Amino acid sequence: MTDAPLRSIVIDDTTLRDGEQSAGVAFSQDEKRAIATELVALGVPELEIGIPAMGEDERDSIRDLAALSLNARLLVWSRMSETDLRLCHDLGVWAVDLSVPLSDQQLRYKLGWTRQQALDAIGLCVPQARALGLEVIVGGEDASRADHDFLLQAAETAQMAGARRFRFADTLGIMEPFGTLALFQRLRSAVDLELEMHAHDDLGLATANTLAAALGGASHVNTTVNGLGERAGNAALEEVALGLRKLYGFEVAVDLSRFPALSQRVATAAGRPLSWHKSLVGEGAFTHEAGIHVDGLLKNPLNYQGVDPAELGRSHRLVLGKHSGTQAVIKVYRDLGIALNPRQASAILQQIRSFVSGCKRLPEPVELENFYRKVCAATALHHPLAASPGAAYPPLI
Repeated sequence: MTDAPLRSIVIDDTTLRDGEQSAGVAFSQDEKRAIATELVALGVPELEIGIPAMGEDERDSIRDLAALSLNARLLVWSRMSETDLRLCHDLGVWAVDLSVPLSDQQLRYKLGWTRQQALDAIGLCVPQARALGLEVIVGGEDASRADHDFLLQAAETAQMAGARRFRFADTLGIMEPFGTLALFQRLRSAVDLELEMHAHDDLGLATANTLAAALGGASHVNTTVNGLGERAGNAALEEVALGLRKLYGFEVAVDLSRFPALSQRVATAAGRPLSWHKSLVGEGAFTHEAGIHVDGLLKNPLNYQGVDPAELGRSHRLVLGKHSGTQAVIKVYRDLGIALNPRQASAILQQIRSFVSGCKRLPEPVELENFYRKVCAATALHHPLAASPGAAYPPLI
């Protein structure tokens, strides 16, 4: 990691557009308002909020979000079509992403177009959008499968037509970081446009490709909360923001300390519960069980801390399971208000291991208390807690 910031980079979050395109996801308008408001509260400067061509309900939704007067630039997505473009007028948004396929596969078999027709469409629609008072992003759909020379030609055409930004869409999620870096370096040397990376996670590389694009010269990156998106999802806001900042020293004006609430809101609204092991926001991300790790963490958090959980408004969590050691047992029971000696800790650890092996889950606090009672009874310590479930715990160590 570099010590000094390289430069700033802009997050253009598309949770409310591409995130909602995830199969089966449909946000209510109240949910959209709340998500947009919380994204802006974190400092996200750009939000892509809908697709006007979907219908009047969608356009009303876009107008409603624009009426919130949030401190962010609002964008909509549109096909590179005169008909669709007209529907983007008078919605109260700042810009439109005009999307056109750039791969021969999609040009021929999706639109029945030639490469020249795609260039002509860019040259026609971009000035029309500007005449409607909109800033323009030209989105290269399936850019990762486009001929590289044609890709550069499309970006140059967008610049000459008056676009301010070119969006490189890895629509199928097939890029890898080294190729992404090299391609963005070529784009950066060819045009003076803002460059934006739009990554999908089909190979699990959306965040890596987004970071590589930033290193290659991207000025903007698309993200979604929790990586929500079509098929395997998009580059996750939390991963991209923290990765750019921690690994490469980029200035990313997004405060993630309040992110857990937004993460949970989006997961609930989308009906997509977070997986236990989801990076940064999953329940297991800062949860520790293994005895060696817990012992090291208790001695000094930096022994097993690559990311400070406080950066995401979280904290380390110690749990007891099959791989725990006695020091962890003593620490967790101390947090419950129970002082253990080493012999008790060892006996309780055996009960914990037996419980986890049989139940396939971590014990709850009430179960940990029961283990303690059993140990007290078995060792004839006759502590009041063993005789009376309501009795007070012994003093802290």
